[in-house]
Amino acid sequence: MTKQPPYLKKGDKIAIVCPASRLPKSIDKAISVLESWGLEVISGKTVTAEQHQFAGDDTIRLQDLQWALNDPSIKAIIAGRGGYGTIRIIDQLDFSSFVQQPKWIVGFSDITVLLSHINTQFGIPSIHAQMPYTFEEATPASLESLRCALFGISIDYGYTFNPPLPEAIWIGGNLTLLVMLEGSPSAPDYTDKILFIEDVGERPAAIDRMMRMLDRAGKLSKLKGLVIGAFNELPEEKIPFGETTEEIIKAIAGKYGYPIWTGFPVGHIEDNRAVVIGKVQ
Repeated sequence: MTKQPPYLKKGDKIAIVCPASRLPKSIDKAISVLESWGLEVISGKTVTAEQHQFAGDDTIRLQDLQWALNDPSIKAIIAGRGGYGTIRIIDQLDFSSFVQQPKWIVGFSDITVLLSHINTQFGIPSIHAQMPYTFEEATPASLESLRCALFGISIDYGYTFNPPLPEAIWIGGNLTLLVMLEGSPSAPDYTDKILFIEDVGERPAAIDRMMRMLDRAGKLSKLKGLVIGAFNELPEEKIPFGETTEEIIKAIAGKYGYPIWTGFPVGHIEDNRAVVIGKVQ
């Protein structure tokens, strides 16, 4: 049963925390954007914490996210960036206060772990969207889509779904992370859902391998539709794989007969539009 967080209103307090990699640059401009929406922005300790590639050690990142989950004055949590590290703390988090008073959690990439977990375990929607680390390069339309998602305004994707979207809940995120979650309590239920996927820096062979893993596990056959987002920054290969990402995915999922939409604006791109995981779009 879905328990949706309340939409934000001007004057609400939101927190920025980093459950994964550290921030290598200032996010002051991103904070200014969020404040221009009428929000009060509180930065967690992990925004400035560092331990090698992480935003502080596992304990600091766990405590910071736990604080934001528990604090009733915080109405939304935005991950400062992705990278790697959320899976190292997900099983130590206590979601009991969060479940009683749900709040929007925002992020993408490595944050797919957290977004998928709260939807799978508690039926609480979350927002796959730009993070402060990516705000400076983000298109105005992608930032506006995040604002709309947070404030309960209809999102303009600037995209035509042909054929039209069926009435179905959306799940998904980063393909690598979705595959990594299989067999865990954070793995989504694919039955009768629309799956959206994106990735960055993966070779075609790796994309082929991950899609075939999901197919062999029986996940792709249960969908109502598949949305292909950006698969960018593919490494150069000495011997070409011979198929594009779109061709790979269609060759594997196309046999099931449901719609497959390509070129959707989501992923590690400037025009990364907000998608509400766990809801009909």
